[in-house]
Amino acid sequence: MYLMSWIIPLALTLKIVLLLYVATIDIATRLIRNEICLALALLGIAAQLASPMQIAQSLIAAAILLLLLLVIYQRGWIGGGDVKLLVALAIGLPLTGVIELLTMTALAGGVLALVHVIMRLLPYPKLAPAGSSLVRRVYAVERWRHLRRAPLPYGVAIACGGIWTIFSQGF
Repeated sequence: MYLMSWIIPLALTLKIVLLLYVATIDIATRLIRNEICLALALLGIAAQLASPMQIAQSLIAAAILLLLLLVIYQRGWIGGGDVKLLVALAIGLPLTGVIELLTMTALAGGVLALVHVIMRLLPYPKLAPAGSSLVRRVYAVERWRHLRRAPLPYGVAIACGGIWTIFSQGF
């Protein structure tokens, strides 16, 4: 039992760190690495090692979510990396946690979309000179991506939903 007392907080802390990393990388590259999704899924299982029944229920919920997201992916409404990330986060969550993850992700996605709509109204910046702040550089790149109709970095919204769910599930 002593082993479980430190595995769960460690697994959840690592999940939060990985989600912050995913959000940063998704902004920079619009890619979500397979290794990160695998690590998140394994951490979700590790956080539930004390309850094999919970793991089984979680895997069933994640499989159902995968099937639903594949339909959405086939229609081009969501990226493959977003599908991987959502399913990886669903592993280790009870059904109510998966619903909370999806709800909070949708809300964060709405905020993300609103920010991007507002950014379209802002003036087009010149290239950020060397030594510019991180915010200025990100703004310049994102504004440039808008002009080329690049997709939203929805991994940011998924990471926000995941972090919210981790904290609300009792971290």
